[in-house]
Order: sequence, then structure tokens, then C-alpha cells
Amino acid sequence: MKLVTFATGGQAAIGRVEGDQIVPLPPHFGSMIDLIIGWPEWEALIRGTHAAPIALKDAHLLPPVPRPGKILAIGLNYADHIRETGGELPQRQIWFCKQPTAANGPYDPIILPKVAQQIDYEAELVVVIGKGGRAISKEDAPSHIFGYCVGNDVSARDWQMATSQWMLGKSFDTHAPFGPWITTADEIGDPHGRGVRAFVNGEIRQDSDTSNLVFNVWDQIAYVCQVMTLEPGDLIYTGTPGGVGMAMKPPRYLKDGDLVRIEVDRLGALEAVCRAEE
Repeated sequence: MKLVTFATGGQAAIGRVEGDQIVPLPPHFGSMIDLIIGWPEWEALIRGTHAAPIALKDAHLLPPVPRPGKILAIGLNYADHIRETGGELPQRQIWFCKQPTAANGPYDPIILPKVAQQIDYEAELVVVIGKGGRAISKEDAPSHIFGYCVGNDVSARDWQMATSQWMLGKSFDTHAPFGPWITTADEIGDPHGRGVRAFVNGEIRQDSDTSNLVFNVWDQIAYVCQVMTLEPGDLIYTGTPGGVGMAMKPPRYLKDGDLVRIEVDRLGALEAVCRAEE
């Protein structure tokens, strides 16, 4: 199933995507996080809900989880990306966070801040946590995933590299686009081996697949939840492959008017125009 948060006439709602239409869900299901929490009880009801559909083209798609509790991301997790940045294969997973205020809709503009000049794209598979928990084993990790999205870990490299901590450079407003919907885990099965691509103005920049992850999705969940409790609706950005603008010679950062498209096989695509901050 594909689930969206959308707005028509300024009113936010959640719905089920069928083809090129959205079937709105009744308000009593609440927000997307409420739906994720109640999924074991509500799944059959949601699959059977019928309502007057809305054309996808007539709806404004919002971030599927408008305000995630946590946006966690792993760095240096594709070998080709590690090589292009001059790094070494990490022996331990490298984690950082993007602040929830960075969440952005799948087709909303990416704002290029006045205070940053080196804005980059990063195509990623995003995991949406379903059943929360801590100390989750690698074997149990799949059962804790609600679904998957396409993500763009937009990065202000000048801020990211200014200190040893990456959080500020990863957390500008609008710099965590994801969506266009949540595809539930039962539709995807094993998330490894899914193509991941990034295009800028139609030029392909990144082209890999998730079988090339250094630490796979199950490894990531089992590792990070040794530290913190994962909760329904939390996001995990699982890493980006080689081809980022920072590593090009000379570097090719995003500029006003650039069109960025991110694709992950079977999950859809994000497409956003970059706009200079007013």
C-alpha cells in the first residue's frame, strides 16, 4: 500500500494512493504517526476504506510524516562515495541527525540559504519505523519497519565541513525532502538491490543500488537502537552512493533554478526546484 499526507484547500489529511488518485482516509485515523501506531489493528479497515477519490495532480503532497520525531542518517555507507570523498571504509557506523524542521514535501522547493554557498544533493532510501523499540536484533529488524520512501539528504557542505559535527550542515529548513508516499514494507520485501538515482536538470549524477550499502538496513537498525529507542514514524536515511556534487572536479553545487530528481526503484521519485532564499 502507498500512504500519503496531502492537502487540498489548505487542509491536511492522509490517504491511500491508487494509481493516479488518492483515496482519503476518515479523520478518525488521525495523523500518519497515529496510523502507523494503530496499523496492526487498522490495516484491514484502511485497505477496505472507500471514499470519493482525489486526483494526485490536484493535491499538494506533504512530507508523509510531517514532523518526524527523529530523522537519523548514516554517513559514508557506499564504497564509491567513500572513495570519492577520500575517506576510508569505516569500521563502525557513522551517524548524524537532521532536525525534524528540515522535513520537506516531495515536490516542494529546496531553499538555498543565504548563509550557505555549497548546497549538495544525496539520493537515499529512507526507512520509516513502525513498531518501535530498543536493542532490536538484526534478525528482528525487518519486523520493525513500517515502510520505505525516497529521500534527498540535502547538505550544506560549507557548514557540514566547518566542524567535526555534521548536524548544522544537514539540518537547514527544507533539506530533508522525502516521499512521495510511504510504500508499506509488505509491498517491497527485501529493500536491498533497489536502484537509487539522482538527476540534476536531467543529467544523471548518481546511479547505484542498495545492495552496495556498506552496512545494510538491518545492520543499521540493530546498531543505532543500542543507543536510543526507535519510535513509530522515525526516519532513517540509509546512505548515499557516489556522484555527489562536492566530489566533482570542480565541485558542482546546486544553484537557483536547478531541478533535482531522486528515484528509488518501486518507491517513486522526488522532484524539486532549488530556490534562493529571499
